[in-house]
Amino acid sequence: MRIKKGFVLRELAGEKIISGEGLEQIDFNKIVTLNTSAAYIWEHISNREFDLETMVDLLLDRYDIERSVALQDARRLLDDWVSIGLIEE
Repeated sequence: MRIKKGFVLRELAGEKIISGEGLEQIDFNKIVTLNTSAAYIWEHISNREFDLETMVDLLLDRYDIERSVALQDARRLLDDWVSIGLIEE
C-alpha cells in the first residue's frame, strides 16, 4: 500500500492535518485531523510502501502498549484512511 499522491501532512493552528493538493486531489474536499500517534505513523510511511504490520511495528516502537492494542489501533486507522480515499493498495 501507499499514500495516494497529492496528500500532505501539515500543521495548522497547532494541529496535524492531511489535505489534498494538486490536480490528483482536485475533487478531495476534506481536511483530516490526525492525533499524535496517527501523525507519527503518517510521517514514517509517507513516500514508501507499507502494510498493516509496518504500522503496528511503528506503534510498538514508540509506545509501551500490547501488540493486540497496536494491531487494533493500526487496523482501525488503516480502515479509516482507506475508506476516505487516502490510501491506494
